[in-house]
Amino acid sequence: MIRSLTVTLSVMVGLLFSGSTAALAFPLVKVSSQQLPPELGLEKRLDSPEEKQALIEAINHSLRYLQTPSARRAYHNQDIEIDRALQSLLRFRQLVRTSPTPEALATAVKQEFAFYRSLGNDGEGKVHFTGYFEPVYEASLTRTEKYRYPIYQRPPNFQQWSSPHPTRATLEGINGEGENSPLKGREIAWLSDRLQAFLIHVQGSARLKLRNGKTISIGYAGKTDHPYTSIGGELIRDGILEREELSLPRLITYFRQHPAQLSRYLPRNKSFVFFRKTEGAPATGSLGVPVTGERSIATDKSIMPRGALALLHTKFPQITEADQIETPLVSHYVLDQDTGSAITGAGRVDIFMGTGESAGRRAGIVDWTGQLYYLFLKN
Repeated sequence: MIRSLTVTLSVMVGLLFSGSTAALAFPLVKVSSQQLPPELGLEKRLDSPEEKQALIEAINHSLRYLQTPSARRAYHNQDIEIDRALQSLLRFRQLVRTSPTPEALATAVKQEFAFYRSLGNDGEGKVHFTGYFEPVYEASLTRTEKYRYPIYQRPPNFQQWSSPHPTRATLEGINGEGENSPLKGREIAWLSDRLQAFLIHVQGSARLKLRNGKTISIGYAGKTDHPYTSIGGELIRDGILEREELSLPRLITYFRQHPAQLSRYLPRNKSFVFFRKTEGAPATGSLGVPVTGERSIATDKSIMPRGALALLHTKFPQITEADQIETPLVSHYVLDQDTGSAITGAGRVDIFMGTGESAGRRAGIVDWTGQLYYLFLKN
């Protein structure tokens, strides 16, 4: 509520004193170089050619988006112009390609770019980071005794549904099997694990390994008008889990040990997501371009600069050679390319960690705070 109010007031004040044609401001504050942490911008992982290439691919996806009419509309009447965002990406890509070391890149970035810090959820730059990923699960194209939890396509008359929309319990049943669902006949596939089916709704995409050995991909196609409710938050509220212990692995463990509780807690998230087959395409963000593992973030696209270059200053999960996860404090370059129903306000960022089990391990533990900066060429 506070973070939404901060943004709303800043926009209202701008309109009140500058007239209706005044540029609207992103919830960002310019930070002088003297105020920046000394290590900010130094991403040591960029001494790897593979890391450089992944970052360049993510930049290219944003460049493609920024040249579309929808991008022009998104940046219309904003205080940061789209041409500046585009030129910033072009110059940063050149620096990534030509800088001999991560240190040289960091120096060049601080010389040529202005740093804009997100106001965060407290007006002082505090941002809550979480992670998401594209899961890979076993599934069937037909319902069987084992595979009985459906994933649905969006119904053709969805735009005509009256508000409020049916709840999750109405659409899939209290037990999640959808026996009397109004969506019957719109199933894409069935899963053997109810929690996995639910997690596809949370993550927004998945790859499904079929019994015949083939794999199909599905992506987000829309959602009902109910707000997202965190199941982890509900477990905390009921005193079942402590806030400090909440993570995706812990959540999965709890429901594995107490499967009957799925019917109690999953329907509390009344929001329901529809999917479409994506014919093997990579996971795609809300901007209509692919998201890149560890290089794409989701933010509130109603207030944040779409497709822009950003820099995270926070902990980041890394798997060691001993197969353990470390979380060092890092600077990490990303592109703002996605959104999510739970990602609202200037103080929320979801980091896309990639596809598969390893990405899921890393995404599931991300739950901490830090700072988010956007980088634009100096005027």
